[in-house]
Amino acid sequence: MSRIVLESVSKVFGDGTQALRSLDLEVGDGELLVLVGPSGCGKTTALRMVAGLEDATSGSIFIDGRRVNDVEPRHRDVAMVFQSYALYPHLTVYDNMAFSLRYRKVPRQAIAERVAEAARILELEPYLRRKPRELSGGQRQRVAMGRAIVRQPRAFLMDEPLSNLDAKLRVQMRAEIAQLQRSLGTTTIYVTHDQIEAMTLGTRVAVLSGGVLQQVAQPQELYRRPANLFVAGFIGSPPMNLIDARLERGGAEGADRAGGADRAGGADGAGPDVVFGSYRLRVPPSVTAAHPGLDKYLGERVVLGVRPEHMADAAFAGDADPGCVIELPIRLREELGAEVHVHAAIGLAAHAGDDTADDVRSLATIVARLDPRSTIGEGQPAALVINAAELHFFDPQTGDSIRR
Repeated sequence: MSRIVLESVSKVFGDGTQALRSLDLEVGDGELLVLVGPSGCGKTTALRMVAGLEDATSGSIFIDGRRVNDVEPRHRDVAMVFQSYALYPHLTVYDNMAFSLRYRKVPRQAIAERVAEAARILELEPYLRRKPRELSGGQRQRVAMGRAIVRQPRAFLMDEPLSNLDAKLRVQMRAEIAQLQRSLGTTTIYVTHDQIEAMTLGTRVAVLSGGVLQQVAQPQELYRRPANLFVAGFIGSPPMNLIDARLERGGAEGADRAGGADRAGGADGAGPDVVFGSYRLRVPPSVTAAHPGLDKYLGERVVLGVRPEHMADAAFAGDADPGCVIELPIRLREELGAEVHVHAAIGLAAHAGDDTADDVRSLATIVARLDPRSTIGEGQPAALVINAAELHFFDPQTGDSIRR
């Protein structure tokens, strides 16, 4: 079993910088867990503490049930793969991969067998006698991975191993790493700042910001149920649109209080409405059921979340509910081949008749991800359909998702 556990782990550097704050994390046997977040969020520091290259200021680190805070790196039986490859330029591919085994005085025959097996898995057999300077970036990264594989460690620790590769090669290597990890079944912690890389690689993904764990979950759980505003804005490409809004009671009474905002949804009084700028959307029963805490926010500010892919050109939406259609002026159209991104302006006008209206404003622009057949162009108004069943709501003070 290769299980890694971090219990209330914190790290404060000598200059007073707090890199991690009471991190609790568990990596299961054979799991590929991705640590993701912006630069400086503490993800690499956490990885280096597991490896023993940094000391934890407080808390405990366990590998296979053994507390390793005071165990030297070489005795932790983990292998790191670095962003910079860290290959010896004067050694051949074979010698680079065999180096750690020779250091541990592994028998020559065993070394040859392990290197041959790793070279076969990584398709490096034709390059074993070459020097690193004779290899491409992707081949060098395979050598670095091969050097880790031959050690047969309890765990792999990968620190942004694909950052130095071009976009096409990164996609290829990402798939290879995922397949390799699944075939070997070795517990792996993978650090990246690229949320697409995190979502496609990880069995689970841990999102860090400012040294604090924001959420750890399976990729689809992060996408569908972000715990807070940071996760909502970080996970997804393009990121979720986050709009300052207000919850109002549904029906005609709510429309009157909103100062005549454009009515979206029926007037039967069932469920709340969300009002932003001059727009009003009925919150579907399925959403209120998933967010029972919304009842407490009637008449209050909320942050409305809408993913770009949950908006569509009304011309391609079929029998869309007219109450879910809003008309916005388009500022920018981006052609991406398989899809089109349009940037639309939302008026910053506050809600009429609201004494606190000066504080209730929406973001200047939102992004919609559309069918490439859409003819929506720049500088013209466009009718966009919002999939109201996919709305998200957050507390504007705490940033937490409004759920149970």
